[in-house]
Amino acid sequence: MKNFTLLFSLLIVLSSCQNNSDKKNKESINSVVESTFPQKISGSTIYEVNIRQFTPEGTFNAFSKHLPRLKELGVDVLWLMPIHPISKMNRKGTLGSYYAPQDYTAVNPEFGTIDDFKALLKKAHGMGFYVIIDWVPNHTGRDHKWITEHPDYYIHDADGKITYEAMSPTDVWWDTALLDHSNPNTRKAMIEAMRYWVELGIDGFRLDHGCGDKIPLYLWEEARAALDPIKDLFWLAECGHETFILDGSYADELEVIMREVAKGEKKANALSDWIDRDMFKYGRTALRMTYTSNHDLNSWVGTTSERFGDAHKTFATFVFTAYGFPLILGGQEVGLSKRLKFFDKDSIDWTDPSSLQLFYKSLVSLKKENPAIWASNIGGFPISIEDNENVVGFVRKSEGNQVIGIFNFSSENQSVQITNNQIYGAYTEYFTNREYTINNKPLVLEPWQYLVFVK
Repeated sequence: MKNFTLLFSLLIVLSSCQNNSDKKNKESINSVVESTFPQKISGSTIYEVNIRQFTPEGTFNAFSKHLPRLKELGVDVLWLMPIHPISKMNRKGTLGSYYAPQDYTAVNPEFGTIDDFKALLKKAHGMGFYVIIDWVPNHTGRDHKWITEHPDYYIHDADGKITYEAMSPTDVWWDTALLDHSNPNTRKAMIEAMRYWVELGIDGFRLDHGCGDKIPLYLWEEARAALDPIKDLFWLAECGHETFILDGSYADELEVIMREVAKGEKKANALSDWIDRDMFKYGRTALRMTYTSNHDLNSWVGTTSERFGDAHKTFATFVFTAYGFPLILGGQEVGLSKRLKFFDKDSIDWTDPSSLQLFYKSLVSLKKENPAIWASNIGGFPISIEDNENVVGFVRKSEGNQVIGIFNFSSENQSVQITNNQIYGAYTEYFTNREYTINNKPLVLEPWQYLVFVK
């Protein structure tokens, strides 16, 4: 009886310690959420908004009506594609490219007025969203006022004419004028234009072509020194590498590998190999945006169905769980079964019968509620747990939370041996609520099947 009493007392002490530990874990998570960018969005999902195509009206006010639905979806960060007036000179298509700005400190009149934008920003903030705007630092449109007032802000060709950039023989940006950021006055003018929007209340910038050949990284050092003291800002660069000067960058090479895996050109282990290389080179603090689609991919490469076929849900679940922080392209949650026109009006069809709203809502919730799969070094290190080159299996642990992901990235059944006996046990699969036992017996996966277990 005395031994039982001692054992009971010990259990009470252990239970108290466990409760205190759980409390500390929750406090630790909350402290991250309430900290500064980029840490406070480590468990967030970014949602890309194309104002022109989002609604038939193509206005700030019309988009504003979708905010309750997006709140229900669970996304936290709204990335608005460029909202500035579009240059008319050398305009592509009937409406032009969003990325040929005519004026950095005004809004596209097709979208509404500056007061309409302020109202949208206020409503979004009131609902708990962060709002970042697309910024085009590499070039202006051909009729920006700087062309005549400050031609020294631009790069000139051998004939002394302001030039443009050609990414390839078929991708020529002749509707733009290439800026010269080696000129300190160009950088100063750019930063002052950005200041306008920061003081208006936005939460950060997605930097188009932010690490291009003509963009010196010291531009962003100067910009952050000038603008970060005004308010806490999130800086996301369209870069394929980690800069450490900015908060986040693209995992664009990962998306290319995913396409190759989907076509059977590479084995699944190429995906985990890329993540390993990226962490080896840049460390776990590198903040990568992962995605299966964005505006460029949708318009110029193909829809998610075109690129991934029956495996689009498998790859979407992978980018939400394996590494980085995820992006949803506006319309993706209802299938977005067409390539949106880039230079003309082409509204998203929100009545698409192949709606994936519930699927993406579950992914966003999975990400938000499990610190093990948060971005950067807040999340758990992805540890491989399988022995099949066609399967990616990992376990991630953080803050007393564990997430296991197992993905068959092939069009055939795969038998996989789980090599990490520390995760053996009974589990309930996140999406299907089916019961599974992970042990030393082979696990058979159907084509493109994915399993996620939370503990």
